[in-house]
Amino acid sequence: MLPQEIIRKKRDCRALTAEDIDFFIKGVTDGTIADCQIAALTMAAFINGLSAEETALLTKAMRDSGDVLAWPELDAPVVDKHSSGGVGDKISLMLAPLLAAAGVYVPMISGRGLGHTGGTLDKLDSIPGYQTQPDNALFRKTVKEAGCAIIGQTARLAPADKKIYAVRDVCATVESVPLITASILSKKLAAGLDYLIMDLKFGNGAFMENIDDGRKLARSIVDTAARAGTKTAALLTDMNQVLGSAAGNAVEVKEAVDYLKGATRDPRVHELTISLAAKLLVTADIFADIGTARTKLKEYLDSGKALEIFARMVTLLGGPADFTDRPEKYLPSAAVVKPVFPLAAGYVESMNTRNIGLGIIGLKGGRTTPEQKLDYATGYTGFCQIGDYVDEQTPLAFVHAASEEDYNFAADVLQRNIVTSFDKPALPPLIAEVVE
Repeated sequence: MLPQEIIRKKRDCRALTAEDIDFFIKGVTDGTIADCQIAALTMAAFINGLSAEETALLTKAMRDSGDVLAWPELDAPVVDKHSSGGVGDKISLMLAPLLAAAGVYVPMISGRGLGHTGGTLDKLDSIPGYQTQPDNALFRKTVKEAGCAIIGQTARLAPADKKIYAVRDVCATVESVPLITASILSKKLAAGLDYLIMDLKFGNGAFMENIDDGRKLARSIVDTAARAGTKTAALLTDMNQVLGSAAGNAVEVKEAVDYLKGATRDPRVHELTISLAAKLLVTADIFADIGTARTKLKEYLDSGKALEIFARMVTLLGGPADFTDRPEKYLPSAAVVKPVFPLAAGYVESMNTRNIGLGIIGLKGGRTTPEQKLDYATGYTGFCQIGDYVDEQTPLAFVHAASEEDYNFAADVLQRNIVTSFDKPALPPLIAEVVE
């Protein structure tokens, strides 16, 4: 079998077989397929598309290109959640321990920041000692003893995806629903999941800017996961504004701990966390209906059970034993913390969420090069939401910066990208649709 003949088939709009795809992915993994051939096939797939069957075959081949975890020692379903990324999206930090409180196990494989969106691993890296890349033994121990572990992708989980994505990233083939589907699911399914919930975001702070594109991706992921043997549901959620009161790394960890403690719970953050958890637990047959699931989840939060699980996970993975008692003692803090006020008083009508996310990169809270060392202390707190009234005494947000110069940069970003009006706008729904 020749790789150029496989490329020719997709170039000519013919369907690839399981043998074609398995051969190609094996070659990607062992290095016998060249980067130029990866680029050619992914461009052919980008232009001519992949059928549902081809997408499922590609997903399974990429999943099986490295280690596929199994959890025979666990006595309950193994579940996970994936988000397509956003600004201020710290949901995984609360969702994993909350799901574990319900008795399921959550081996959560997360990523770092990508473009204007923040990364769960970058947030956890702000906790001193926390190992986001533990060895397999510690990962399994943490999942078993705490109920959840949030870590990064190891070199042996779906290695073909890592190589293919690197080529797609520089060859203009990222925005392909079948290729995105295979990329997301190959990593998630390699973790040995029984059930998966997807948080697929749309809006000006998401990679999918309109709901139609989000809907196509949701349907592709749900159908492909089912073909691969993992029952999946997806929520289409709004990302036309910053999610929650904090955006950054350490500041989002602090918001997550405060949420689990019950000190402060942003309404949109709370609704999304509970909705994702409830839908996943019903899908996994832990609870019979959404209402029962929501009631039980509130009990796990209010009793402190979810907080205890988060604290146990942090300790097992190398973080401070008293981290949740005094997170401010351990999390880095910025030299400059100052409010930013609007150029014109009024109700927050809209915001360019993507540009706000890019502003965090300007504060060194995100990367411009893969090797860049982050400033985990920077970001925003007290962030306004659409419909809030802001004026010369009520700020858009507080900027956490390393210097006055950086503060002035971030203040300008916020003032230029948050629009106010005299009339209070209608609030957009947080959850637009459920796809299952």
